[in-house]
Amino acid sequence: MKHYIRPDNPMHPQYAALGRYTARHFDWAFDAASGVARLTLNRPERKNPLTFESYAELRDLFHALRLAKDVKAVVIAGAGGNFCSGGDVHDIIGPLTRMSMPELLEFTRMTGDLVKSMRLCPQPLIAAIDGICAGAGAMMALACDLRLGSPAAKTAFLFTRVGLAGADMGACSLLPRLIGQGRASELLFSGRAMGADEGLAWGFFNALHRQDALLDEAQKLATGLAQGPTFAHGMTKTMLNQEWAMTLEQAIEAEAQAQAICMQTQDFRRAYEAFAARQKPVFQGD
Repeated sequence: MKHYIRPDNPMHPQYAALGRYTARHFDWAFDAASGVARLTLNRPERKNPLTFESYAELRDLFHALRLAKDVKAVVIAGAGGNFCSGGDVHDIIGPLTRMSMPELLEFTRMTGDLVKSMRLCPQPLIAAIDGICAGAGAMMALACDLRLGSPAAKTAFLFTRVGLAGADMGACSLLPRLIGQGRASELLFSGRAMGADEGLAWGFFNALHRQDALLDEAQKLATGLAQGPTFAHGMTKTMLNQEWAMTLEQAIEAEAQAQAICMQTQDFRRAYEAFAARQKPVFQGD
């Protein structure tokens, strides 16, 4: 089952412009005026499950975004009223039961690499979650920087429902940091669905919006971030990731160095000059 590790696609990780990227296993649209890309998981007839190929293409795309100069923020959504139902039962779960241990480890490392590539790309990632958000789909949502939901959103880390550990794709690391150890433990042990209001109260969702307004609100949020100091946003994301493993003393020193780097950017100078002129700064990401 080597075909899913590196699918042949026209995108190369060294491309600096990904707005023109043509996706194979999901939809990718880019608004050059705002710098916001929209990634839509588009298999609505099966609630947008992932396949070996879509896992790998998603991983490669987010990895390539580290070097992209045109994409400033990404909205991730699902088609047809659902976000993502996780790994496709027929295309993934069935074949996994017939794989050898080395093949299984190759697959689980690849799925984890998707989460790592999402966390390591500098662009803010905003998940617009409607309907079912389960399994690997819930992990993609968790790997995003911000999550907006609809009242119909149902999020489930349902790995135990298929006889697996709740420890999948970084769940035992990311989820407790977002909603707390006890709440994360309950969801990961039980595999039950977390409703929208519960997710908002627990801090999983940043906000809830009507289903018909969800994508517009996600786009508005992404556009606002894309208009900000994008180099500094990338630095913020980097520090949010790295400081998990630091002491307070180490974190303060790391932030001192990060801020000194940002103070050398032209965006910092633009902000000062705009303030002095009583104008709104126009950031350019350098």
